[in-house]
Amino acid sequence: MMKKTAHIISHSHWDREWYMPFECHRYYLIQLMDDLLELFATDPNFRSFHMDGQTIMLEDYLNIRPEKEAEVRKYIQDGRLVIGPWYILQDAFLTSAEANVRNLLYGIKDTETFGQKREQIGYFPDTFGIYGQAPQLLAQAGIRAAVFGRGVTPTGFNNQVQHDDYSSPFSELIWEAPDGSQVIGVLLANWYSNGNEIPTDEDEAQTFWVKKLRDAERFASTSQLLFMNGCDHQPVQKDVTQAIKVAETLFPDVAFKHSNFHDYLTQIKEELPKELQKITGELRNQKTDGWSTLVNTASARIYLKQANDRCQTLLTNVLEPMGLLVENKSLHRDFSEYYWKLLMENHPHDSICGCSIDAVHREMKTRFEKVEAGATTFIAEQGKEIATQINTLHDSEEAIPLVVLKTNGTSGKRVVRHKVAMKKIYFDEMDFRHIPDRLKEIVMPTYRLEFPNKGSVPIEVQDAGVRFGYDLPRDGFRRPYYARELEVTFSYDSDLYLGYECGFLVPVEEKQTEARKELIGDPSMNTLENEAMKVMIHRNGSYSILDKTTGFEYRHLGIYEDVGDIGNEYMFKASSDGVRYTTEACEASIRIIENNSLCATVEICQTLSVPAAADERLKEEQERLVWHPDRKAGRSKERTDITLRTELTLEQGAKGLKVNVNIDNTAKDHRMRALFPVERARGNHYADSIYEIVERPNTPDPKWQNPAFDHHMQRLVSLDNGEYGLTIATKGLHEYEIVSDSIAVTLLRSVGELGDWGLFETPEAQCFGQNEAQFVLLPHKGDVLSANVYVAAYDDPVEPTVIQTEQSMGPLPHATNLFQWSGEGLVLTACKPTMDGRGMILRWFNPKREGEALIVQSTHFLQIYRCTILEEQIEKLGTGNVQIEVRPQEIVTLRFE
Repeated sequence: MMKKTAHIISHSHWDREWYMPFECHRYYLIQLMDDLLELFATDPNFRSFHMDGQTIMLEDYLNIRPEKEAEVRKYIQDGRLVIGPWYILQDAFLTSAEANVRNLLYGIKDTETFGQKREQIGYFPDTFGIYGQAPQLLAQAGIRAAVFGRGVTPTGFNNQVQHDDYSSPFSELIWEAPDGSQVIGVLLANWYSNGNEIPTDEDEAQTFWVKKLRDAERFASTSQLLFMNGCDHQPVQKDVTQAIKVAETLFPDVAFKHSNFHDYLTQIKEELPKELQKITGELRNQKTDGWSTLVNTASARIYLKQANDRCQTLLTNVLEPMGLLVENKSLHRDFSEYYWKLLMENHPHDSICGCSIDAVHREMKTRFEKVEAGATTFIAEQGKEIATQINTLHDSEEAIPLVVLKTNGTSGKRVVRHKVAMKKIYFDEMDFRHIPDRLKEIVMPTYRLEFPNKGSVPIEVQDAGVRFGYDLPRDGFRRPYYARELEVTFSYDSDLYLGYECGFLVPVEEKQTEARKELIGDPSMNTLENEAMKVMIHRNGSYSILDKTTGFEYRHLGIYEDVGDIGNEYMFKASSDGVRYTTEACEASIRIIENNSLCATVEICQTLSVPAAADERLKEEQERLVWHPDRKAGRSKERTDITLRTELTLEQGAKGLKVNVNIDNTAKDHRMRALFPVERARGNHYADSIYEIVERPNTPDPKWQNPAFDHHMQRLVSLDNGEYGLTIATKGLHEYEIVSDSIAVTLLRSVGELGDWGLFETPEAQCFGQNEAQFVLLPHKGDVLSANVYVAAYDDPVEPTVIQTEQSMGPLPHATNLFQWSGEGLVLTACKPTMDGRGMILRWFNPKREGEALIVQSTHFLQIYRCTILEEQIEKLGTGNVQIEVRPQEIVTLRFE
């Protein structure tokens, strides 16, 4: 019989912020690291320490102790301090596809900077479920093993491989991505603390190891047993090597080893049985009772998710692509990395999930604001630099040049809004107190908007009044001014993928044509209509959409539902009264906000009376730490009114109806959702995840006991009946449920406690006051994949960047386009400079179940290579124009030099 080996891996699962603010946790991190460095120096038998799979811990330590860098670097290079591959331990479902890749890119960059060898593991110890494409991303990065603690149910049933998608008899398994990529999976079946605080006392050690060895042997497929010596914020066990010697004396038939993941994985690979359980796709604890999935972190503090969505979109779709157009490449590279790393400080699972104390999330708001403000400034200033290099001369001296930067990597048509300074008067030109009145006296002329390659485009111009502003010259002191502004709305149909073109706002003598003849529908009659759809608004504030391309009508959309929530930041639990309050019987008021040839917006105002809070029993249950499934609290008798203002916007040529909801929340302990029925819906639906549009069942596994069956989405959820479907594309709304042939999208969840291992009150998680939600409704024929409607869903959040500039004879032409591509149904997710600054990276994924040809053309780069997600070349494809086959659900990255 083969002698068993007990691999003891010292570690500490380091939540950077959670039940204490970051700086409080950092105090204990400094203690941990100081103790660890001393232990390395004094105990040669203490072989290594696993730094929780992330490199940011080093930054946090060295910011306080910079004099320790050489010592830290030495132990990393000696293989004793193991870091990476991630920059932070992110939440998998609430951070974007590209954010997951940046996390790996910058994490591996850190590991290489500190001198660690590339071989690493995909480490997900406490991630709240993992996306199905993780094996493909890891395999492309050369990482062939993943260690995780959630998502697969351990069974240990007679050590037999089962025909089961989401459970495994062994800790070791094969994890396969939808495209077929595979990695060895190691499930922490006994959790990442199963070897914590090993006793040195012989009697205690005897009891400890009898149980621990039995527990590990139950799930092990080999003679190699894994024991994780640590837990959340666990100080290093300084006497662990002594404890190992005690264990060796007590259990001579077991080889005890202070180990690391490299040695452990090397050993199990030599012994793995020929047949292992294969788990395919996303890991979301599907085979559980549904009470510990932590899925409702998707709706805790939704304002955080919305801020994150704005920042991710800004970095991925504007700032990074702009780096291919700017002159100062190093400035762009440095700012890009800085903002990504700052944003990723908000991506750990206890941060972006909204499941920490209030102080943590207040600091997160500041980080989001810093990223958004800094990136916006960089984009505006670099956009001006680009604009000054373009030939913006026009025959009319009064023409105002508007440079449109197209950075999302796809062509198409949309309605664009931008405020233009028609006239500026600087403070050094006249007494600033008289400037506003002088500007107000100017008669606003009629304008047309023309592009050299298009001619005039449809435009609406409104007076936007007088605004204070200032210039910050590169060679002088700031120059304050007042400006008379116009709000320009225009239809922009572009064949640019990444580049720019210059348009001109030109004053004309003829009078403006009467736009009222081209209204989008008739809002006065509670209807909106364009080429694709007709929207009918009902008295209760719900609305129906007639898809004019199919003739199918989606009835009574947008009814709001409110129920009590006596759960916590992690999980929703409906109050025991079981009462649903809806707007179905409300009397709504309807008001026209905008109505012209390009856009019409209607505001719907409703008031919903609901209980003001949970009843007193909830407080008692929280104080007694009653687990949320066992709570019995109801809702209070006191009532409060919640005002809901819904704006419906339909634009010329749009395939979707834009919806903006404002909720003035005055209640506690409740959840509000919007309902979107699809008649005769089939039993499965689609939602997008990381580089994937996954099909999920509408009803759970029989083992599921939780009455709720909520899910994550990244950008969209779609329900169809086989013939017709409805796709909802959201901005920072990540939770939905399929209920009675309806999509229920969570708009607001209000709870008052963190909900883990103690009582941590979180009054700010009640989200009082103004809360907004934005999404687009996209009707279509068939399902979301066959209709390719997801392409419009992904394009929706990305607006072209418009830069107002002066007329000048710059060296660049009126327009330029860096590349163009085609591939039916492929989704472009990245368009950025390479990390080394020598070229361009483009990345696509194929969400479909069949292959697709990708054709790419570029006259700005000489060589095109296929590469990994780490931007490392795999093969040379050609020059200028290449065609490749993208396999079903494959992620493809091309490098241009």
